[in-house]
Amino acid sequence: MGVLLVAFVIFGMPSQTPTVIGLAGAGLTVALKDFIVGFVGWFVLMGRNGIRVGDWVEINGVGGEVVEIGLLRTVLLETGNWTDSGHPTGRKVTFVNSFAIEGHYFNFSTSGQWLWDEITLSVSTGQNPYPVIEAIHKLVVKETQENTRMAEEEWQKATTRYRVKSFSAKPAINLRPTGGGVEIHVRYITRAQNRQATRARLYEAIVELLHGKDTQPAPTLPS
Repeated sequence: MGVLLVAFVIFGMPSQTPTVIGLAGAGLTVALKDFIVGFVGWFVLMGRNGIRVGDWVEINGVGGEVVEIGLLRTVLLETGNWTDSGHPTGRKVTFVNSFAIEGHYFNFSTSGQWLWDEITLSVSTGQNPYPVIEAIHKLVVKETQENTRMAEEEWQKATTRYRVKSFSAKPAINLRPTGGGVEIHVRYITRAQNRQATRARLYEAIVELLHGKDTQPAPTLPS
């Protein structure tokens, strides 16, 4: 700025001052585009549909917990995608806030951070799968009834604002025939941070149920 002022004093103002100022402004806008969009993105993230510290989100394919939201950057504690164990990897990932304007991000819409999880069992050929299915369904309903109730209440509050039909969080069981018998897929709701603990508890309860229910060969659990 000092050099420009000296040049203006010595040589006078250029005849195309508006053009020069316009070109300089355009150049600065292009050079600072990421910072400008990132700053605007901060306002979007602070809005009603934005994100908060502690939220579990996925940004540009990276999942994790939000640990910092700055004017220009957002920092995640990486935990991998939702099919992984969900444990922190120890890495912090930083994103310019422009992703809120130019890209997209996924965030849990409820305070409980609910997600659907699934466990798989295998019933060998020759064994009647329906008594097993009925027993497992009752067990899963009992073990997850509190989560089901709280998830449905939170979803009801979230969907009322958008006039969307409320969702059911009740467990569901599907059958898939295989060459060696039948696969039983049990789908249930759980909190994101308790996913592994809920899965381990259900596996333990199912094993106890099957070994104490009858003398038929028990379904095999996935490794």
